[in-house]
Amino acid sequence: MYYLIESTLRKCSAAECHSGKAQYVAVLTPEEWQKECDAFEMGIDVEPDIVDIHNTKVEVNYDSLTGTFAIPNRQDISGEDTKFAFALDEKGIVFIDHGDGALEIIRKVMSSKKWRAPSLERFLYDFLEQIIHGDLALLERYEKELDAIDDRLAVDDETDLDRVDDIRSDLRDLRSHYVHLMDMAQELEENENNFFKSENIRFFRLFSNRVSRLHDTVTDLRDYTMQIRDTYESRLDVKQNGIMTVLTVVTTIFMPLTLIVGWYGMNFRYMPELDVPWAYPLVIVICVAIVVVSLVFFKKKKWL
Repeated sequence: MYYLIESTLRKCSAAECHSGKAQYVAVLTPEEWQKECDAFEMGIDVEPDIVDIHNTKVEVNYDSLTGTFAIPNRQDISGEDTKFAFALDEKGIVFIDHGDGALEIIRKVMSSKKWRAPSLERFLYDFLEQIIHGDLALLERYEKELDAIDDRLAVDDETDLDRVDDIRSDLRDLRSHYVHLMDMAQELEENENNFFKSENIRFFRLFSNRVSRLHDTVTDLRDYTMQIRDTYESRLDVKQNGIMTVLTVVTTIFMPLTLIVGWYGMNFRYMPELDVPWAYPLVIVICVAIVVVSLVFFKKKKWL
């Protein structure tokens, strides 16, 4: 697919794309790129990695820029990323894509943008903006969900925190994604090969600032997940400490009773208490007194 950058993107033929009348956007499969790369006349030193794509990055060549995109699926952050490569110079940009990831973003740009001053820089800004479009709403949904979990945790110590772990994992992936996008925007803003007009460099700065704010929000939310986890663990510790306190009190009360039972269970022949009629009731009274005194003592110490 070939497009010319006019007031919006206009479909064109390959010949019209290469005519140089306007800056262009092209979307090719890896096979098409191998056949037609020479027609774009880009000075490429580092071929874009089409097969092994791990993250979003840009490489500066002698007379071009090449790089890759790895875009998390906002419906399933931990799932498979949308991946494609690109190459660009002052004449335009070529996306090299196995699937429809780049084309879907371009279609969104076409349906939502019209330009009074069309340029490659403005297209790149809108393309990058479409990648993060809706992310603020996504992060707000995460925040509300974490608030709900935190509220449930205040009344229910048995709240399942698996969802918190899932959200923290998603936020970690998003934060890494934003770091890569900021690096790309800064590299474009650097304009080492002077591909971009100086008055249009501001677009990359605007995008970088926006991604930076998203990155800060993600960092705050990830800290929030850690706070919820710490609160949960603190409540569990308090609950376990309460259980241990009760067990300690019970054990302490029964220690002297166990001593008495062990003492009279020795069955020595000449134990005088065995022949005294009131010895058994006396032992019962002593045991009850031990329990009562122990409970009063623990109550005063606020151990109960």
